Amino acid sequence: MKHRTTIIMAMEEYMEDHKLSLTQMAKLLDLNPGTVSSILSGNRPLAVEQLERLTAVMGHPEGYFYQAYISEYIHEKDPDWRRVRPLLLKCAELNKLSHIREIVGLLLDNPLYAHLLFELAEELYEEGKTEAAAILYENVALTERKQHSERLALCQYRLFLIGQGTDQDKNYQAAIQFEPFVERLDEASQLDALKDLANAYRALYRWDKVENIVRRMEHKARIYYFSENNIAMLPKKPKRPLFFYLAYSYLLLGNIYDLRGEYKEALRFIQLYSDLSWVKETDSDTLHWKNLFQEWAYANALVTRLSSGDATVLHEYIDYFESRKEDKVIMLCNIVENANKFGFDIDDCLQRLDMMIQALEHQPLALGMYTEQIILDRISRLFIELATYNLRRGRYSEGFSYFIKSLKQSNQLNNTHRGLIIKYVELFERYRGFASAHVIDTYQEFISKMKQNDLLA
Repeated sequence: MKHRTTIIMAMEEYMEDHKLSLTQMAKLLDLNPGTVSSILSGNRPLAVEQLERLTAVMGHPEGYFYQAYISEYIHEKDPDWRRVRPLLLKCAELNKLSHIREIVGLLLDNPLYAHLLFELAEELYEEGKTEAAAILYENVALTERKQHSERLALCQYRLFLIGQGTDQDKNYQAAIQFEPFVERLDEASQLDALKDLANAYRALYRWDKVENIVRRMEHKARIYYFSENNIAMLPKKPKRPLFFYLAYSYLLLGNIYDLRGEYKEALRFIQLYSDLSWVKETDSDTLHWKNLFQEWAYANALVTRLSSGDATVLHEYIDYFESRKEDKVIMLCNIVENANKFGFDIDDCLQRLDMMIQALEHQPLALGMYTEQIILDRISRLFIELATYNLRRGRYSEGFSYFIKSLKQSNQLNNTHRGLIIKYVELFERYRGFASAHVIDTYQEFISKMKQNDLLA
């Protein structure tokens, strides 16, 4: 009996309306008449490539028949991967995420599909189709949640990376969900995962977490790098040269001690990634990262001295800042923060950089080693530091303008860091008498939101 799907009926209706013979329809579809006859009779399933041709011939937009195709060709006991895979790829290309969820949901009962879905997820991830890939990773993880496999850990790692965006609370949840899976990854991936976790917690100012992660990265990187048999220990290469992970752990530990006010210890760690004479490799990638670490060491040594109150390095740091193409937001934030901390006068510097500062409201995404998340957070913090600097000097209109910009940026980031919230409250209350009605209203909206989220007593 003829298997009359809605797609076949639509095809027959099209042929009838346009008075097309089987041979003529076959020519339009670039198929032989026997194939078209078998499809129409229901004796041969319609392939995705053939569906695409039919859709184009009939003048419909891409994906027009996907829902019908899923219902009529995929809803079966064991869907044929030869039809499932190309359909998933097309759905990912057209961003038809609900179709992907429906298709994958049909495969979950059969664990044999887990490997195939994972391989496809990796392919989509590499192509930048991360939303589609995430659906596959989530479902593979559900299938393997009780197996403690490396594939499960890789799914969680990819979901963590995909989940890093501009919502600080969601970033934190993604990080703590992934963290227990790190040790299940292969050794090379562990180094990359620890680096990525450290960066995520660093952007969230969770320095307790950063230190714990960095100490683990330092320990592993030291063992692997100085082992005589590191090739056997690391059969798979990490994304960056092996020395990078040890040097980067020193860089973050230097940041941690600088924030604690332990400047002597911070400078000791800076020296460790400044002097990289222990690095044996001489390939171009290694030399590239060695040069960057030496640049960072120079800049961070100046920052540490500035943070300790050494005003003699202020102009040297500003000169270095102006010579840089990257990292400008981070460096400017360091300048204004320390100007507020020690009462430095940086009016000339701010006047020279006014156009750049104004453009920060339209800041591009990730720059250099910094993620979008870190850059946007630092812009928010730069604005509150600029607000503080100007309000202290009696420039109330300019100061409150930066105050509002910082509040708005912080709201967009869903930044719930208590120290920052207290800073907003203390600064506003100190200069409340100079605030306009608009500033007061915006501030009250911010306070109401914080109270709703139980962030203020």
